[in-house]
Order: sequence, then structure tokens, then C-alpha cells
Amino acid sequence: YAINFINSSKSVSYMTRGLFIGRFQPFHLGHLNDIKNALKEVDELVIGVGSSDEKHTKDNPFTVKERIEMMDLVLPNNDIQNYTVFPIPDFHDDKRWVEHIETLVPEFDLVYTGNKWTEKCFKKKYKVKKVKIIKGISSTIIRHKMIKNQDWKAIVPKETADYIKKINGVRRVKRINSKSK
Repeated sequence: YAINFINSSKSVSYMTRGLFIGRFQPFHLGHLNDIKNALKEVDELVIGVGSSDEKHTKDNPFTVKERIEMMDLVLPNNDIQNYTVFPIPDFHDDKRWVEHIETLVPEFDLVYTGNKWTEKCFKKKYKVKKVKIIKGISSTIIRHKMIKNQDWKAIVPKETADYIKKINGVRRVKRINSKSK
């Protein structure tokens, strides 16, 4: 019989999992940068797509399916495999929001966010790391540039720009915004 001895001098490494919540309306270079930086610190990243029940509105012009497809085009092309995406519908109870998130996603060790409200909610229970907001890059700015016929493609990954073109996303953003005036 062969007996295998476990070398007790080697430490067993614990897999860490981070949570990154955003609306990704649309997925841009800041999001990509945040995900790359988070994955330098954790083994796996759970990406929560917030307001997953919202679509075709001024702030949420893209469906949850479209936002996930953008990520699934961009992330593997940037050698990012160790992520999982979960839809997170709006939940209108601030006191129980974190508890609600915990029922929707796998267990996580820390939270990444650039949103002050999200940080405030999670920091009572989790370590929260602020992501670096890159000046001039936000989904709101991108949608605004789309409406004004300005160059928005420079601040999104090529895959996002190609996908938005394929689904006539710019036309949709303009149409939604012309209705809401």
C-alpha cells in the first residue's frame, strides 16, 4: 500500500470571491479596468447587474440580456475567465437590500463599488473597496455623447461598440431620450 503524506508546511490557500455591482448601461472601459483590478486581489468575481428588471428607460436603455452579452464579449477577449454574472432586480427596501443580494449571488468576501450608496449599505457587514472612477468615463456620459452625436466609442471596449451598433443601441438611446423630455 502507498501512503500519501500531506506536507503540512504548505499553507492551504483560501479562494476569495469579490462582488462588483453595477448597471453597466453600457459596459465601458472603466468597468473593464475595475474588473481587472479586482481580479488582482480576488480569485473570482461575481458581477451583479443591477436594475436587471429595468429596460428601455432613460437611465436603463439596455436589457439585462444585452448588458450580460456585452460583458461576455469583452471579458474573455481580455483574458478574463474567472467571473460569473448574476442579474439583480431593483429591490425597494434599503434596509434589507444587502440581505436580498446575498440570496441572489454566491457567498462573497468583499465588495467593489464606486457608488457611495452601495458602499454605505455593504460596509456594515463587508469589507468594501472603492473602485477608481476614471474621469470622463461613465455610462451617463456615454449615453449623453450618443444623444449629441459625439464620439463615445473611444471610452468603451471595441466589443461593446460593435454590439451596440448591431442592436441599433444609439438609435434606441436617442428615441428614449426624445420621449422623456
